[in-house]
Amino acid sequence: MNPVDALLGIFALGGPVVAILFVMSVLAFGVTLYKLWQFAVSGVGRHRVLSEALEAWDGGDRQRARARLTQSRSYLAPLLGSAMDATEQPGLEGRLDAEAGLALAGLERGFRFLDTVAQLAPLLGLFGTVLGMIEAFQSLQSAGSTVDPSLLAGGIWVALMTTAVGLAVAMPTSMVLAWFESRTARERVFADKALRTVLAPGKPDLAVVGAGNPAPAQSHA
Repeated sequence: MNPVDALLGIFALGGPVVAILFVMSVLAFGVTLYKLWQFAVSGVGRHRVLSEALEAWDGGDRQRARARLTQSRSYLAPLLGSAMDATEQPGLEGRLDAEAGLALAGLERGFRFLDTVAQLAPLLGLFGTVLGMIEAFQSLQSAGSTVDPSLLAGGIWVALMTTAVGLAVAMPTSMVLAWFESRTARERVFADKALRTVLAPGKPDLAVVGAGNPAPAQSHA
């Protein structure tokens, strides 16, 4: 039996619910491939050159920082370049934060669909199981006194197959979504630190910061 015939056989057993789940799985797989391509093109997680530029900027070497920044392929490079070239103006920090948020929102596009698939697939599978169980018991009732146990058992396993298909679609989709979300969360932290480094270069003196916030005096009873 070729794969097409096997797939058509599963559709015939599971009914329209399995067909819907199959379409959802294909769409989720397509979105996953697109997001992997987008992350690779945007340089998500690959900030070695960008980190070197920020380190040079933080150390006061503006020329080297700009030179290294032009070699970075990160999606944050144009934004940080604008921040380095910008003069002090009111609201600059808020504007840059908004631009960074917009860039990160582009990376998160498609997450809502993957989340919908991960939540809806098990419910669709359960819905198909309920419909299958109803059909199986209707067949059992129609059989009257001549009840064939194999008829009921066959109807039950076919009904449970939709739940299995729903879980098979939902579990990998949920895992992929969790991985994407963890990557974007790290990107958000890095983007925030990068902007703060450009806008306020120079590492803070932790000793001075600590001296400016003395520990509260302890009262002695």
